[in-house]
Amino acid sequence: MKVLEEIRDWEGKPKDLVASLTKNIEQDNKLFSQLIEILKTGLDVEKGTCADIMKHVSKDKPEIVIPFLADIIGYINHKLPRVKWGASESIGNLANKYPSEVESAVPNLLINTKDKSTVVRWCAAFALSEIIKYNPKVRNELALKIEELIKSEKNNGVKNVYLKAQRTISK
Repeated sequence: MKVLEEIRDWEGKPKDLVASLTKNIEQDNKLFSQLIEILKTGLDVEKGTCADIMKHVSKDKPEIVIPFLADIIGYINHKLPRVKWGASESIGNLANKYPSEVESAVPNLLINTKDKSTVVRWCAAFALSEIIKYNPKVRNELALKIEELIKSEKNNGVKNVYLKAQRTISK
């Protein structure tokens, strides 16, 4: 199966395409490498679709995604917001099972906390919050940064992600 051809030939709803390809990749994990290739060479809309699929696969089958962690971290600060979202959410989804592996994503995620897009900031907040919950090694340092972010964040939805993580780690 060629993932790029599936994306280009799809005539249904984008949501259904993402669901279909997510299912196919979860059944044949060798297909995941094609997502990374499309992120490197595809058209913008194709890259966004791949990032969305990546987010879903990382939630349901993180073991498929972890070999590509360095690639995903490299896309956290991509020029396309949809790619930033997918990469950041993928990191957040991996944090529970692979807390020390995702630690290296923190500097890139912190850059996205200042992005003009609320969704990009929310996804960065989600990933940072998951890292702080599951990685005691970076918890103290990251907790200080999250306190600063709570003070500076204007959007309540983003701020609430940080506040929830703060409550979780203080228990």
